[in-house]
Amino acid sequence: SNTSSNMGRPLEFLECDKPTDHRGNQSARDDEGHGCVKFGGQRFEDVEITKVWCSVLDGIDCCGERKFLRDGFPCIKYSGHYFVTTLIYSVLLGFLGMDRFCLGQTGTAVGKLLTMGGVGIWWIVDIVLLITGSLTPEDGSNWNPYV
Repeated sequence: SNTSSNMGRPLEFLECDKPTDHRGNQSARDDEGHGCVKFGGQRFEDVEITKVWCSVLDGIDCCGERKFLRDGFPCIKYSGHYFVTTLIYSVLLGFLGMDRFCLGQTGTAVGKLLTMGGVGIWWIVDIVLLITGSLTPEDGSNWNPYV
């Protein structure tokens, strides 16, 4: 029997771990042979792809290993940051630093609040930074795809 038959299993029959976060440690990734050195990326080409450990769900018959490494998972994590929502905050409440608070950038948010958005200049600069992809969530997570 062909032991690589698990690779063809649809994802709904599998439970897969999240990619391992090596936090920029390339040698740890090389030792393990999988995981992410960095998460995220604005463009498709910038996103690292890795293998993760998957297990076949109980009650599903399979010939071959029940736990195996499966390739093709993007090194992306989401933590509840929505681009559109943040952009709306930035446009409507940017002068109060709401967009920076949302992104977890508390220090700059307070500065922005106290200066009323850098007297309007910082407010406009942040809207441009958001649209161009230069201002992103503090924790390095990607924008959630929906709202």
